[in-house]
Amino acid sequence: MTLQRLLVFAPTRREASETFVRANLAGLPFFVTAYFGDECPLSQPARLAYGFSVIISKACTRIGWLRLAEWPAALVALLLIRRHRPDVVLAEFGFHAVRVMQAAALASVPFVAHFRGSDLSAQRRIGVLGGRYRRLVTIASGVVCKSRPMANTLEQLGMPPSRILISASGANPALFMAGDPAIAAPVFLAVGRFVAKKGPLYTIRAFALQPRGALWMVGDGPLLEDARQLVNDLQLQDRVRFLGVKSQQEVAALMRQVRVFVQHSLMAPDGDSEGNPVSVMEAQLSALPVVSTRHAGIPDVVIDGSTGLLVEEGDVRGMAEAMEQLMADSELAARFGKAGRDRVLTGFTLEHHLQELTGFLQQQIAAPVSRRCA
Repeated sequence: MTLQRLLVFAPTRREASETFVRANLAGLPFFVTAYFGDECPLSQPARLAYGFSVIISKACTRIGWLRLAEWPAALVALLLIRRHRPDVVLAEFGFHAVRVMQAAALASVPFVAHFRGSDLSAQRRIGVLGGRYRRLVTIASGVVCKSRPMANTLEQLGMPPSRILISASGANPALFMAGDPAIAAPVFLAVGRFVAKKGPLYTIRAFALQPRGALWMVGDGPLLEDARQLVNDLQLQDRVRFLGVKSQQEVAALMRQVRVFVQHSLMAPDGDSEGNPVSVMEAQLSALPVVSTRHAGIPDVVIDGSTGLLVEEGDVRGMAEAMEQLMADSELAARFGKAGRDRVLTGFTLEHHLQELTGFLQQQIAAPVSRRCA
């Protein structure tokens, strides 16, 4: 059987946050060709041309030439579509999809845009690109997003609900295996970049209000120094450890050593929001109870009072009480952890996401041209 051809356009392959883009490419049952906007190898003219065209598109966007910004990458993408003759085109991230959408329109090829979080919430994205997103939803055969709130935003932009797939990126059960919170060290674990929407300062303040255990924080980012200063100000140096950036394998090992996973996700001042944070799914897959917030897609995964405890965004005291409850009751932590692992295994693994995305892409290939353009 001949594999269907998938052509992927993505902004980068290098950053740690793009792990799940790479997982998609490796796991989808298509003949995949991918081009990345941050690659300009002199030995590969096609990739060089695409990378250079994306640089020009970015420059046009930054100076406000939004209509012109649509064309440099789109013209190169059109040539690449004609060269590779894909059955379907997938663009990762909405801000990158608008750079190549005109190519899909001119080539009359099924086109899917994959939104992942900040690209549909942060003011620097949707505030600047709102008009181009409205054009995108008239071109795209379908769109993929991570949560119901993201789907609501897409519907407000004009995308018919029948052409939206809500699919969390999913966690990898081959890597994130169950630990035992009942006998684990009395440690809270937080994993994620030190940025506003991850709420690291809220997590530290909540931890400071309850007397139990230690807090380990994995990651780096622009708020790391603020976090270190807050720990000093609250005199928590003996209880909080900053572990830096860790590989997925190292994070998986840490999750099997601790009692509770914590993450105070919330809308950042610029509107930036989560899609559906994969670290939360990875924690539940590791049989950890989760303390988090009612934000974005988190309540879809974490069932309050069953697999973890959820509080409102910004509720530091409520988060502290939830943390203390699970730290004080190891049996409750273990029960929540087991229920969380069962929940992820039945609907939120990487394989679930790949199956959903594969089926959705195949639907776009099979759809008549009239429906794609409706």
